[in-house]
Amino acid sequence: MKQQNVNAKIARKTLAIVSTGLVLAGRSSPAQTDATNSVPAWLTQPMSLADTVNVALKQNGNILRGKNDLEATYGVVIQTKAIALPSVKVSGNYQITTETEQPPFPAPVQDQSWTANIQLVQSIYEGGRIKSAFRTAKLTKDQALLQYQTIIADALLQVRIAYYDVLLAADQIEVNEASIKLLTQQLDDQKRRYEAGTVPRFNVLQAEVELSNQRPKLFQARNAHRIAKNNLANFLGYRIPPQVWEDIPLKLTDHLDYAPYQVDLPVALGKALENRTELAALKKAEALRKEGIITAQAGQKPSVQLFGGYGARNSAFSNDPGRDIDGVTGGAQVSWSIFDGQLTKGKVMQAQSLYESAKVDVDNQTRSIELEVRTDYSNMIEAWEILESQKKVQEEAEESLRLAKARNDAGTGTQLDVLSAQTSLTQARSTQVQALHDYDVARARLERAMGVMTWGKQ
Repeated sequence: MKQQNVNAKIARKTLAIVSTGLVLAGRSSPAQTDATNSVPAWLTQPMSLADTVNVALKQNGNILRGKNDLEATYGVVIQTKAIALPSVKVSGNYQITTETEQPPFPAPVQDQSWTANIQLVQSIYEGGRIKSAFRTAKLTKDQALLQYQTIIADALLQVRIAYYDVLLAADQIEVNEASIKLLTQQLDDQKRRYEAGTVPRFNVLQAEVELSNQRPKLFQARNAHRIAKNNLANFLGYRIPPQVWEDIPLKLTDHLDYAPYQVDLPVALGKALENRTELAALKKAEALRKEGIITAQAGQKPSVQLFGGYGARNSAFSNDPGRDIDGVTGGAQVSWSIFDGQLTKGKVMQAQSLYESAKVDVDNQTRSIELEVRTDYSNMIEAWEILESQKKVQEEAEESLRLAKARNDAGTGTQLDVLSAQTSLTQARSTQVQALHDYDVARARLERAMGVMTWGKQ
């Protein structure tokens, strides 16, 4: 119940951020000479999956860039609606003319001239483009918001998977450390037996080889853990300072789990087609292409504007530039391109083709989303089946190792039986951890495919 409340709280916060198009762009302070000072506070505290989501919403590079793209699109929206609003223009001119030759008869010659005008122009008919501009502006804004939501969903999926990768690597370290501990105990036992003369030196060498073969797996798990934490920090918008060479102080509080997630495939497909912002954005693009046809066809229709203003100029019949003529102007103007060399026809053909392509894009994206849901659903089923098959394997492997040790102590078994049982136990533990990771990742991908924003076990 507590996790549900946390998820609900984050979901409300994220939706509020998406609806307004604003994300808090909090950045960590620049790296200082002291490595300790360069580490932000959130990195030194235990972090749940919900905590990493909150940090990503503020600092993830893709989300911040998406926010800037959204704001840029809002600028395009303002430009689109400009055709429906009046324009005010101010113009002026001043000119001096110098005579290069005297005329044969003296006469007053004007050598200075000036004009000044202010005019307001309002379009009242543009062949349908005015109403289309308002529809286009709204569609453009909606499309940009949907694209921004897609960026957020993709970024949070990356964060979620990266979080699970860190948990997997940490668990694999524990598995390999436990295996090395068992093999070390086995080696010590064989050394004692060899010193007592009850086993040959071959047993000691065999135990040493098994222990040596296991150590590289531990080193690999530790390296995978370091890389996974670096990857998660990168998704959280944190630039690791040069002073940090090997490991970053990132501690996670959640654990890999396999809580049942009940959803039927038809329901998952329905949610995906209803919630996926990529599909909704393409439908907006289709509507925009349809508006593009209206805009192109407007070239075949007249354009009508009303204008009014005030102007002044000096008299053309006087050399005195201070003698001016001024007054109010107003009227209407109509322009109609009767023949433009088939320019408009070509634009209409282009717009219609782009509209048909947009409809194809919607159809292709629909099928692609359905395929993605089916694939992720199938992967989650596979991961769940593997988990179910591994329920008792670890217990059985532990019991098998106990029996192998007991038989070896009683003289009825061999060291090879013990080593084989230890290997089987390590493999069972590793498979269990990997299956948990694969299930959580498969669930995360399925939820993303359905357009559902959650960040934890329900």
